Amino acid sequence: MKVTVNDNCIACGACESVCDAVFSVEDMAKVNASAISGNEDCVKEAADCCPVNAIEVE
Repeated sequence: MKVTVNDNCIACGACESVCDAVFSVEDMAKVNASAISGNEDCVKEAADCCPVNAIEVE
């Protein structure tokens, strides 16, 4: 699974609140790629709850 955050990110923190093992938010959400494995379900949930559709999951 490949996860990226595009420029739509508004740093609202929704992804981090759903899946803090993978996402951290400062000026913009960042992805901890090494933590994706085993957390796929919460990554998908975080992408679904993003209000600006900034999380891209492939």
